[in-house]
Amino acid sequence: MDVRSQMSMVFHLDKCLGCHTCTVACKNIWTDRKGAEYMWFNNVETKPGTGYPTKWEDQEIYKGGWEKRGEKIALKGAGKLKGLMNIFHNPNMPVIEDYYEPFTYKYLDLTEAPQSDVQPVARPVSLITGKPIDIKMGPNWDDDLSGTPDFARKDPNLENLTPAEQEAMFQLEQMAMYYLPRICNHCLNPACVASCPSGAIYKRGEDGVVLIDQNVCKAWRMCVTACPYKKTYYNWSTGKSEKCLLCFPRIEVGEAPACMHSCVGRIRYLGVMLYDADKIEAVASVDEKDLISAQMDIYLDPFDPEVIAQAKANGIADSTLKAAQESPIYKFVKEWGIALPLHAEFRTLPNLFYVPPMLPVMATISENTKDNSTLNDKAKAWDDKWLYDTSLDDIFGNIDNMRMPLKYMASLFGAGDEDIMAEKLKKLMAIRIYRRHVTVGDISKAKSDAALAEIGLDETMAEAIYKMTSLAKFDDRFVIPAAHREQAIEMLESTADVKGNTGFGWTPKPVRGI
Repeated sequence: MDVRSQMSMVFHLDKCLGCHTCTVACKNIWTDRKGAEYMWFNNVETKPGTGYPTKWEDQEIYKGGWEKRGEKIALKGAGKLKGLMNIFHNPNMPVIEDYYEPFTYKYLDLTEAPQSDVQPVARPVSLITGKPIDIKMGPNWDDDLSGTPDFARKDPNLENLTPAEQEAMFQLEQMAMYYLPRICNHCLNPACVASCPSGAIYKRGEDGVVLIDQNVCKAWRMCVTACPYKKTYYNWSTGKSEKCLLCFPRIEVGEAPACMHSCVGRIRYLGVMLYDADKIEAVASVDEKDLISAQMDIYLDPFDPEVIAQAKANGIADSTLKAAQESPIYKFVKEWGIALPLHAEFRTLPNLFYVPPMLPVMATISENTKDNSTLNDKAKAWDDKWLYDTSLDDIFGNIDNMRMPLKYMASLFGAGDEDIMAEKLKKLMAIRIYRRHVTVGDISKAKSDAALAEIGLDETMAEAIYKMTSLAKFDDRFVIPAAHREQAIEMLESTADVKGNTGFGWTPKPVRGI
C-alpha cells in the first residue's frame, strides 16, 4: 500500500446559481493576458448543452482520455508514436472555432463619435486578428437556455436516449436545465501527463496538483488532445500549454482557490483525500461498469491505523493527516456516498466530484385534480389532501420520470449506470423528506424514518449532510493544510528537473511571440 495525499473537490450542483462569479475571478487572475483570451480555466456550462469547447464530451471527435485494450489501457488519441505521426497536423485537437474567437468592441467608436443623427455602434473585433468579426458563439453562449437546437439538442449525452425521450425532454412544460461548473480534475491517472512528449506536465507528490513546467513545454499540444475534459489550452502568443493550477500559491498557505473562495452559492468544497497509488493502474483498467466502485475503493480511511502508519512512512505530515480526517470530500464521497465523478468512463480517475442536482420530479397528481368537481370543491379538498401524492413509493418511483431523464444523468455522472444514479438521487430525496418532517412537520416521522431506512441513512447522518450542505461555514467547506517550510524548495522545483530524461529528451526552447 503506497499512501499518497490528494487535494480533491466536491461541487454541489443543487446550489449552483449560474452566476459565473467563479469564472470571472479565475479569468482576472490567471488568463487575462495576450494569448490566453479564449482560455477559461474555470467555466460554467448549461446542461443540456454542448459545453466549452463545443462537444468536449464526444471522444469520437477529440480522442481524449484512455481506452481499454485487452487487460490494459492506452491513450486514445495521443502518445509518442501518434505524436510523431501527427507532428505536422493533429486532426483530433480542437481549433479556435470549437472554443470561440475571442472578441472585444471598438468602444472608442462610441466615446469619441462626433455628433450625428445616427446612433453610433461599437463593432465587435477579434482579439486575435484585430479585424471586425460576426460573433457566432462564446464560452457561455447557451447560458440559461435549455432547449436551443444549436446547443442543447446536440448534447452528446442525449445519444443514448430514444428520439421520443429526447422530444419529451424539450417540451416546454417539461423543460429543465442545470449548471455544470468545470475546472481541471487533477486526476489520479492524468492523460495529459502521460501524453506529453517533453515531460513538461507533472503531478506534484505533495498535494496531487497537476502543473505544466513552462520552461520545459515544447508546444507539442498532445496534452490538449489527451485531456478528455479539454482543460489544457495552448497559448498562441507564448507557444506554451497552460491549464488550471488549482491556485497552488493560495493552497500552499492554506487559502482556498480563487474560484472556490468567490463562489456565491457556496457549492464548492476542497479537502485532502488519501489514496493507494499502487492501485491506480488496476483501478483504471477495470470494466466500465465497475469504474466508479473501483475508484471509490482507491480512497483510504484516514482513521485506519495502518493507513496512518504508511502515510507517515511516506512523509505525509500530521497536519495533512488531520486535514484528511476532517475533509468534507471524504464525507461526501466515501462516508455519505452522494458525490460522483464526471465521466468516469474516460478512465483518468478525476478528483472532482459532483453532488447531482435534484431536478423537478414528475409528481403524481392526486385524485382531487382528476374528477369533474368545481374549482372551489377542489380547493376545499386540497386542505385535506395534497395536490401531489407524497407516498414513498410514488416519490422514489418518480425518480425514473424526472424531467432530466435518469439515463441522461447517468451518462454524465454514473458511467452509464442508472442504478448508481438512482441510489444517489434517492439519498438526496430522503434527506429532503427528513428535513421537511423536521422543519415543516407535515410529513410524519414514520414516513421520514422509512425514507431514510430505505437508502441506509439514519437521522444523525442525514442531519450531518444537511448541515454540511446548507449551514457549513468557510472553514468547514475548505480544510486545507498549509505547506511545510521544509518542502518549500521542493514545491518550487519541477519533478521533471530531477527525475532524469523523459519524452524524447529534446531541449531547445521554441521561439514564440508576436
